[in-house]
Amino acid sequence: QVQLAESGGGLVQAGGSLRLSCAASGRTFSSYAMGWFRQAPGKEREFVAAISWSGASTGYTDSVKGRFIISRDGAKNTVYLQMNSLKPEDTAVYYCAARATAGEGYYQNRNDYASWGQGSQVTVSS
Repeated sequence: QVQLAESGGGLVQAGGSLRLSCAASGRTFSSYAMGWFRQAPGKEREFVAAISWSGASTGYTDSVKGRFIISRDGAKNTVYLQMNSLKPEDTAVYYCAARATAGEGYYQNRNDYASWGQGSQVTVSS
C-alpha cells in the first residue's frame, strides 16, 4: 500500500486560505485515485473532495464547491487541497486517502479507500 503524509494545516481567520498537501510514497502514485476527508469533534469523517488517477475527474461535497480545489502533481507524488474563503464550520482534522484503481473516476465513500494519512488540523476562527 501507499504511505501518505499530510501537511499544511494550521490556524486561519474566516475568509482566509490554506493549502493542504499529501505526499505519497511506496507505490506508483499515478495508479491511485485520491481523496480528502475531514472529521470535526463529535462528528463522523466526511467526504470533502476527490480526484481520479489522471486528474481529469474531480468531485466535491456541496459545502465546499466553489471554495476548495483538489489537484495532483505526478512528478512530486503529491495531491493538494487549496481551501479558500474558509469558514469556522470548515474546522476539522483533514485526512487524505488513496485507492488503487485501474479506471478513470473518483470515489466519495470513505470505505472505498485503503490507505490513509495521519491527518492535519485545520482551525478557522471567526
